[in-house]
Amino acid sequence: MKTTQHTNDFKSGFVAIVGAPNAGKSTLLNRMLGQKIAITSKKPQTTRNRILGVLDRPQAQMIFLDTPGIHRAEKLLNVRIVETALAALTDADVALVMLDAATPNSDAETYLIQKLKEVDTPTLLALNKIDLIPKPELLQIIDRWSRNHAFNAIVPISAAKGDQVDTLIDTMIERLPTGPPFYPPGSLTDMTERFIAGEMIREKAFRLTGEEIPYAVAVTVDNFKEEKNGRLIKIDATLHVERNSQKGIIIGKGGSKLKQIGEAARKEIERMVGTKVFLKLFVRVQKNWSRDAKALQRFGY
Repeated sequence: MKTTQHTNDFKSGFVAIVGAPNAGKSTLLNRMLGQKIAITSKKPQTTRNRILGVLDRPQAQMIFLDTPGIHRAEKLLNVRIVETALAALTDADVALVMLDAATPNSDAETYLIQKLKEVDTPTLLALNKIDLIPKPELLQIIDRWSRNHAFNAIVPISAAKGDQVDTLIDTMIERLPTGPPFYPPGSLTDMTERFIAGEMIREKAFRLTGEEIPYAVAVTVDNFKEEKNGRLIKIDATLHVERNSQKGIIIGKGGSKLKQIGEAARKEIERMVGTKVFLKLFVRVQKNWSRDAKALQRFGY
């Protein structure tokens, strides 16, 4: 419910961050919030759920919806992922389209532009990774996209370095409707620590394993319990894979890879919760879960 303390010119609204896989959407969200709530990796489809982040400014509150990469999907998991992203567009006051200026994904970008034509939402374009291309080439890219779609504004940025991110925020605020904030001041996300902990575990599995693993891994947090008057959190989590060979890769020789994933995830979860964490990981084979509608529902997709 909206609060009532606001000025008549205060703005608030929802911004859907959409784009092709690996465009840098989650990196941008973490940059704007100044805190990590969305996991990132160089591997496509790292984000599988809609992640909500709240940014407060003196004159506005922006509620960001970080979405999975939009592309032509065939596999059931990917179909569900793309549906999540497209649904965010219909809920948003502003659509922020992010494209990778350095490494374009032409097929996914063409598909995304087609979908944008189906919604009547103010649309801004953030051309990301401008630090990786020469300026003359950037000007050509800006010109091409200005002719491809009627964007309300085009802002070149580097989400990783923070270049022009403040300019992008100001540009988005200009397009927000007037109204009171949706969330109390200081709110960061509607995601629970339990959910974010599961995402952090999945991120470490992505980053620390080979190419075949990311697409085959889902994580469930089976237990998340505070003990010792809040001085310790005990977490049990399961990494679900589709084949025995993948289970072997996740566990590693003598359990070394699973231990590495667990240590990296535990340290990051401790930074989030501000206390000690005891993390226990399990690995389970569930054959073809990414093609099983019931399994997808159980895993939250």
